[in-house]
Amino acid sequence: MTEQTEPRDEAVPPAVTVATDPSGSDVAPHDVPSTSSGPGRVLVAVYGVFALAATARAGYQIATKLSEAPLAYLLSALSAVVYVAATFALARGGAVARRIAWVACSVELLGVVSVGTLSLLSPQDFPQATVWSVFGQGYGYVPLVLPVLGLLWLRRTRPDRTSATAL
Repeated sequence: MTEQTEPRDEAVPPAVTVATDPSGSDVAPHDVPSTSSGPGRVLVAVYGVFALAATARAGYQIATKLSEAPLAYLLSALSAVVYVAATFALARGGAVARRIAWVACSVELLGVVSVGTLSLLSPQDFPQATVWSVFGQGYGYVPLVLPVLGLLWLRRTRPDRTSATAL
């Protein structure tokens, strides 16, 4: 006697569930990497370096010479806040942290493109450079590339990735 089973529709991927650990953070399914695993560790480390550098730079500039270039120095402080938020959110993982990381990386990309463009079109408004001036030129254009990599990594590690790539 043979048992008959219904054929499975391979076009429809199995449901992906996200478990919750005791701390309340989402635990990614086994086939979806965490935002802080693998290449995500390097991303978190680079964001951490930029968070420290931008915070130190902005803190010093605001404390000692804010009147020289208030716009530039306050934009450096904004970039520091964005880098700190992205670092912690990418390292933490979980649903809320992922949303914070998406917002931080998006704000960073918008900031670096906006400030980069304005610093080229209206250099008199930026007598001192910011982290995002000329698209991050002073930092080897890493500020321009970093949010793109961050957004791509968040997309790659999203919990529902398997259903999106199966189409």
